[in-house]
Amino acid sequence: MDAPFSAKRRRFDTENGNKAHHRQGYVEEYPDREGSTSLIFALQEKVGALAEALKIFENHHVNLHHIESRPSKENLSLHEFYVSCDDTKGGLKEAIEELKLKTDELTVLSRNPSDKTDEGCCLNIGHGIKVPWFPRKINELDRFANQILSYGSELDANHPGFTDPVYRARRKEFADIAFHYKHGTAIPRVEYTEDEKKTWGTIFTELTKLYKTHACREFNHVFPILIDNCGYRADNIPQLQDISDFLKDCTGFTLRPVAGLLSSRDFLAGLAFRVFHSTQYIRHGSKPMYTPEPDVCHELLGHVPLFADPPFAQFSQEIGLASLGAPEEYIHKLATLYWFTVEFGLCRQEGQLKAYGAGLLSSFGELKYCLTDKPEKLPFDPAMTCVKEYPITSYQPVYYVANSFEDAKEKLELFAQTIPRPFTAWYNAYTQSVEVINSKEQVINLTKAIRGDLGLLEDAISKLK
Repeated sequence: MDAPFSAKRRRFDTENGNKAHHRQGYVEEYPDREGSTSLIFALQEKVGALAEALKIFENHHVNLHHIESRPSKENLSLHEFYVSCDDTKGGLKEAIEELKLKTDELTVLSRNPSDKTDEGCCLNIGHGIKVPWFPRKINELDRFANQILSYGSELDANHPGFTDPVYRARRKEFADIAFHYKHGTAIPRVEYTEDEKKTWGTIFTELTKLYKTHACREFNHVFPILIDNCGYRADNIPQLQDISDFLKDCTGFTLRPVAGLLSSRDFLAGLAFRVFHSTQYIRHGSKPMYTPEPDVCHELLGHVPLFADPPFAQFSQEIGLASLGAPEEYIHKLATLYWFTVEFGLCRQEGQLKAYGAGLLSSFGELKYCLTDKPEKLPFDPAMTCVKEYPITSYQPVYYVANSFEDAKEKLELFAQTIPRPFTAWYNAYTQSVEVINSKEQVINLTKAIRGDLGLLEDAISKLK
């Protein structure tokens, strides 16, 4: 299918083509339920086909929360059905196996919020091939944005703010903003305290002394524009919504607040939609040059500027798209590639090494260190880089150097082709959705879309002549 079904007020067509008489032809939004599983299956269009399928669920004592249907966009002889059902009674597995005998196409969409394992988060692509669940629409990022692994409002005993009740209460305020945020809504503005602005100012002042000589040209091109448009100043911490609006105008990237660290799979999935999960809190003022976790200084000074650069934005999205449905082994490899590029990458420009990684651009000490002769410098090669171990509590002993963002993107695309997935993930910027390309019809449709873009290119070239 070209896009996933959604339970959000979608028109519901019954088997005979009449609209369901419910809320003037629309079905209400149904919240996710604990233990719920959603199925999409296609049946030959004939009278009674749906009734036969529903009888299978009844025979196995599977309760259905919600049903939708539509004609197939790929095969006019098929009708597609979406059902949300209860899998807590143990009969769903048997019902699915029986249903497979009646259909050539069945997709299982399952994500139990309390289950962190791939076995509890899977979907079937094509003929029963299971891959880990991944979002297909941008608003589905809401389903995991609050499933943080650490920090948030709870701090480890070795955190600088652990014994500071004022700081801990403040962290809860930021965590609450992130937990209540939903896609499509404005990011709440924060009134930062004078102490918080002082901490930001210390970091801002020290880092900006190094940027002109140590940061890549793309970073130095964007940073003054952020000063002019987004309130980047030593005495002011910029607001996430202002920056998100700016990035969207530049490259289509947006920010969404997050309370703490996400899993690698979930974080990378956001990049596939050009969404960067950003913290909004700031590090503890007792150690302004140190933080055990990403904070607003790391995000806004390290990451944000380059998300406004089109080649870098495309490179970041390619990592995200490669992660969708990838086996856990490859998620680890992609996270490692992200670490050595987006977080700690170096590039060569005009014969000199420059930093483009956010971990470098937000760390005064490591930004100076990375360009010295002390660490080892190796050429960026995804196949080799993805298996390299790295420390997370000290300066990096090895950095990988890219010739350019375009070169790094091409190498990453070749690496992504080695990931064992039974489909290709393509981002549709018009609908902000990821389309799974795994059939001849979808390839034809994608070819038509690409052909249209090539037509524009040929027209532009002819006019230049």
